[in-house]
Amino acid sequence: MRTLLVFAAAVEGVTGLVLMLHPPLVTTLLLGTSVSGPGMALGRLAGFALLSLGLACWPDRKRIGGESPSLRALLTYNPLITLYLLCLGLRGESTGKLLWPAIVFHALLTLLLARAWFSKTRGAAVLNHKA
Repeated sequence: MRTLLVFAAAVEGVTGLVLMLHPPLVTTLLLGTSVSGPGMALGRLAGFALLSLGLACWPDRKRIGGESPSLRALLTYNPLITLYLLCLGLRGESTGKLLWPAIVFHALLTLLLARAWFSKTRGAAVLNHKA
C-alpha cells in the first residue's frame, strides 16, 4: 500500500507544481479552456492546495494502514474530484483533452485506495475479534 500512497501523493504534488507555475497548461488540457486574470490566481491557489495535499499525504513509514491519515485524505479527495469532473464532462462544460483520462485515473485510484482501506480495516477487525 505504501507504493500506492506514494504514487497518489506524487501525482497530486506534481499537478500542484504545474498549476503553480503555469495554470493555463492544466486548465487547457483538463477543461479545454485557458484562464486569465482572476482565474490565474485561483489556479495557482489550487496548485498550492494540491502540492500541500501531496506533501501531507506522503506516507509516514510508521503508519501505513487503515488508520493512515494519508489514506483517509486521498480517499476523500479522489472520489470527490472524480464526481466533480464527471459532472463537468457529462454536462459538456469545459472539456479538454485530459478530462476523461483524468476521470478514469481518479476513479481507478479511488477503487485502489478503497480496496486498501477495506483490506486493512477488515484485517484489523479480524485481529481485534480474535483477541
